[in-house]
Amino acid sequence: MYNEPQTISKERQLYLKRQKRGKQKVLFWQIAILVLFLAVWEIAGQLGWIDTFILSQPSRILHTYANLTQNGILEHIGVTVYETLVGFVLGAALGTLLAIVLWWSGFISKVSEPYLVVLNSLPKIALGPVIIIWVGAGTSAIIVMALAISLIVTVLEMLNGFRSTNREHIKMARTFGASKHQIFTKIVFPGNIKTLFNSLKINIGLSLVGVIAGEFLVSKAGLGYLIVYGGQVFKLDLVMGSVIILSVVAALMYEAVVLLEKAVTRHYGR
Repeated sequence: MYNEPQTISKERQLYLKRQKRGKQKVLFWQIAILVLFLAVWEIAGQLGWIDTFILSQPSRILHTYANLTQNGILEHIGVTVYETLVGFVLGAALGTLLAIVLWWSGFISKVSEPYLVVLNSLPKIALGPVIIIWVGAGTSAIIVMALAISLIVTVLEMLNGFRSTNREHIKMARTFGASKHQIFTKIVFPGNIKTLFNSLKINIGLSLVGVIAGEFLVSKAGLGYLIVYGGQVFKLDLVMGSVIILSVVAALMYEAVVLLEKAVTRHYGR
């Protein structure tokens, strides 16, 4: 049977156009602010309003990038991205697993609660020397540092989400004889997909912070290494250039999590 295509009302068309124009306007101003900032920065450096030795300027940073391209900047970026992704995935997986255990057992949750609070408040960078002694100086220490920073946040975020699941839905499932496993897999976890991705959005940044902190201490490659090296030899162009690359890497990783969230949400929506 042939179905005629549905026509969109004029009101709907106007709404969609306004939405599109709104997004374009936001994007325009985001790009305009960035371009204006770079232009003012460059002009201020050219006119001597700022000390370019300390604050650098875009043209000098571009020159630094050209030199770094010949010296393996992609390798440094790759090292940092690899360490961040490994720490991020481990932190998300282990954190979610521990949150499930704590939700499942109220006794273990009550016993663990004060320790989780203390570990969450503890500055993880202070554990750097201990981590280096435990796992050795190298990539493993950096990954453990990233894991240490992101793990507890994931546990607390996911556990709070599990506990906040609609109690009426859980009570109804129990009246129909649902087991705890069924309640978790059919109600609790699916109801906290958004919580999971909110946790991932936070943890991708925290993992990157942990990696950079680890690279400050023990790395011989990576963006953190470049920042430390540039500071030691007073190459502030290298420091600023590495920070800019780090910002771009963080933004791309965050957007990757957002795209993954949209894909998973569409799947569950079906």
